[in-house]
Amino acid sequence: MNDTEFHKLADEVLMSIEEGIDESGADIEYETTGNVLTLEFENRSQIVINRQEPLHEIWLASKSGGYHFKYNDGEWRCTRSGNELIALVKQECSLHAGETVDW
Repeated sequence: MNDTEFHKLADEVLMSIEEGIDESGADIEYETTGNVLTLEFENRSQIVINRQEPLHEIWLASKSGGYHFKYNDGEWRCTRSGNELIALVKQECSLHAGETVDW
């Protein structure tokens, strides 16, 4: 994958996360600054999702820890656990929000 492809795929998944949060109705604020998407919750906790262009990865940091995702076979998968990015974002949002967050 080249840098252009990486940015296109990363843009798509980050936009998907923003749209999903809007659809969920959960009280989650989000802001994109540069290559970083920050999700902020009512209790002031945060999830930070950012692009690592040199590695062609998306990184997620939350109170549960840090995760690295690579695009493979049409999905962003965690390099350690194999978990899919959107599924993990929903799980982490639910943990931070104290309620089920789904879209």
